[in-house]
Amino acid sequence: MAGPESKEIPGFIAVETGEDGGLPLAIAWTLPDGRVKHTLIQPDDDWLDSEMVSLGEYSLEELNSMGVSPLDVIRELENDHFSKTLFTAGVSDDEAAISRLFDTYGLDPFVELAPAESLYAEIEPGDWARARGELFGELGLEPLRPEHEVAVMLNLHQRLAPGIASPEVLPFDGRLLDGDDVDD
Repeated sequence: MAGPESKEIPGFIAVETGEDGGLPLAIAWTLPDGRVKHTLIQPDDDWLDSEMVSLGEYSLEELNSMGVSPLDVIRELENDHFSKTLFTAGVSDDEAAISRLFDTYGLDPFVELAPAESLYAEIEPGDWARARGELFGELGLEPLRPEHEVAVMLNLHQRLAPGIASPEVLPFDGRLLDGDDVDD
């Protein structure tokens, strides 16, 4: 497992959801080289049946035109992190959103989620969350955007594990499927 004593970059993940319905709207995760992959998610038609559906700050048109299908998200995540543990700042919310993606196709999730602060046994409980909050302000990033959440977890890991390369954000627009994201 990647931790502060390792030079390996842990897999971080974050999912943005709508308020009431908990729909997965956007997702971001790290790649082993520290880049961040992110995309909006096209809502499945079955997700939109409820009157309580919340699309957050997005319009349905925006999600459909700029997002990728839930199946494409699953495939891309499989290419990058099959059978791995990914670390998150919000385990229960992200687990529910990931489960919804997989449930749409009758699949069991092939990734396990764990709290990101569990990577740092040497820091006191609550210190990781405080440092995370301060880093959002320092970097001028928004906590509800998954690519920002993952960037903050990467930056915080870099501070807690010196020697880790600086993260870079890589937008995922659906063109990186089926292993086409190998390093050039």
